[in-house]
Amino acid sequence: MPTPPATGPLVTRDTLAEELRELGVAPGETLLVHSSLSSLGWVCGGAVTVVRALRDALGPGGTLVVPTQSGDLSDPALWSNPPVPEEWWERIRAAMPPYDPLITRSLGVGVIPETVRTWPGALRSAHPQTSFAALGPRAAEIVGGHAPDCRLGERSPLARLEELGARVLLLGAGYDSCTSFHLAEYRVESPLVAVGRPAAGGGWEVVTEVSVDADRFDELGHDFERDRPVVRGKAGAADARLFPVADAVAYAERWLPLHRPRGTESTRPPA
Repeated sequence: MPTPPATGPLVTRDTLAEELRELGVAPGETLLVHSSLSSLGWVCGGAVTVVRALRDALGPGGTLVVPTQSGDLSDPALWSNPPVPEEWWERIRAAMPPYDPLITRSLGVGVIPETVRTWPGALRSAHPQTSFAALGPRAAEIVGGHAPDCRLGERSPLARLEELGARVLLLGAGYDSCTSFHLAEYRVESPLVAVGRPAAGGGWEVVTEVSVDADRFDELGHDFERDRPVVRGKAGAADARLFPVADAVAYAERWLPLHRPRGTESTRPPA
């Protein structure tokens, strides 16, 4: 079988940076980016080109922020993709390496965040499962102080981004990836859950946390976009959306109790 031709459009650093500027990305702003490299088309230089284009659009005074989650540092009893045998659980818990912001890879958020994480000068927050990485003059302010018992709440980079007037860029990603909605879960009635993970000093620990769940975030995003100003456009072949973190959080605070009510009972998965 012949190799199929590459599918476009052809995306370069310059064309992508210009499209981001046309969308409204402004020099000097702080931008939280959720992304899908494959949605853009044929990117000359891959994820490195995308990061360079984002930094070109933001300029030297801008700060680029990405989620660098590491959900594999979690309780193997809850794994489903794929599951592991129950007789392995205790051995995995005992052997799982602790989180190290310098070397623990990100997982499930795409290759662009992993590229930002490893970029010279990038800083990463301290939470072992829901960290963020940042590049730019406000990076330390944003990622510093991420509490180990606050995945995506008031003591996380999301709250700092809200305070700083940051905006979200969905670059080929859907609203199900919009972490800003999770900050609202901390401000409405939400259940608590016991979260198991490797402890910083070795061994295994369980912390009580607000239960975060992206269920129905697509619907939430649809309504948010209908009712609030969201800049929409294209970057390469990707759909792109741009909006303030604060707007997304405030809308979700009103939407979630009406459309996705959740109890306050504590739940405890196996630990």
